[in-house]
Amino acid sequence: MNAHTKIPDFQMDLHKNPVPEAERNRLMESLGFGKVFTDHMITIRWTAEEGWHDAKVTARKPLEIDPASAVLHYAQEIFEGMKAYRADDGRILLFRPEQNARRFNLSAERMAMPTMPEELFVKAVETLVSVDKAWVPSGDASLYLRPFMFANEAFLGVRPSNEYLFCIIASPVGAYFKGGSKAVTLWVETHFTRAANGGTGAAKCGGNYAASLVAQAEAYKHQCDQVVFLDAAEHRYIEELGGMNVFFVMTDGTIVTPPLKGTILPGITRSSVIDLARDRGMKVEERPYTFEEWQKDATSGRLQECFACGTAAVLAGIGTVKHEGGEFKIGHGETGDFTTALREQLVGIQKGASNDERGWSHVVSL
Repeated sequence: MNAHTKIPDFQMDLHKNPVPEAERNRLMESLGFGKVFTDHMITIRWTAEEGWHDAKVTARKPLEIDPASAVLHYAQEIFEGMKAYRADDGRILLFRPEQNARRFNLSAERMAMPTMPEELFVKAVETLVSVDKAWVPSGDASLYLRPFMFANEAFLGVRPSNEYLFCIIASPVGAYFKGGSKAVTLWVETHFTRAANGGTGAAKCGGNYAASLVAQAEAYKHQCDQVVFLDAAEHRYIEELGGMNVFFVMTDGTIVTPPLKGTILPGITRSSVIDLARDRGMKVEERPYTFEEWQKDATSGRLQECFACGTAAVLAGIGTVKHEGGEFKIGHGETGDFTTALREQLVGIQKGASNDERGWSHVVSL
């Protein structure tokens, strides 16, 4: 579907009773992930007749949808994950928001949904951040932003919907993993798969995550933080974690990461890591990497360290890998020096503390 190019103005219907400053400060003292929400939300409607219209900033509130709404029956739904950061000088920054807009549209195309002009996507994000700027924490925390869109036409026929609702909500967050920078433990899933060739693996849609939950539950049973999926065809090749991409750092300065071939999500953090690693003189290979290779390289010591990456956790060192046949450690089982340095560099750019040579930081006009 082609996007209508007109950019609507936002109607402001601000919260009449926002959270008091004292209560907001109390809520932000001990942030987890995705449990505290800001005062406002964005909504924009799309119909086949009018395109994008009815753009609003309103108090965050429950959505009213018809029980025949298409999303409830055929799961036409996509989302994004991104963050706003408060720099030491008070500026509020977004990290590569245009990349989120482009990935959102790629997901929309795969799910037979309307694309959104990148300008409108970024404007919507900036608008919510500006209205709820008091909720952007300082220090190591950030404001997690969740743009999403779902089919909202009331009908039971199997076809793309003619109506959609785009929303953005926001949540101040701390560390994604409970252990903070401590290395995580992974469970390798050998029965269930996340995606197959020709499927929706490269789209950021809820169905991919729903399909991963049974495997994630199995990981928790084995005291693991995340699950690692293998390819659907041979159950040999590493694909990605339940919600993160993965990298393997070799002692010879080579970094290996699974290729983008339609079955894994093209992570924006993943892309940034590749660029920063190459800037450091590392050789990055986007190629298939088997579970057998992973075990062999870890045992021989050729694999120096390993990490996962994504918007929520940025970079997380991988210390131990468990599977049905046993377990093995990566290096000393702790977050490696390269992972730590790369994470600090990336976070420094995101928070405006480091030189942003590539122009990745986007300053929000308040």
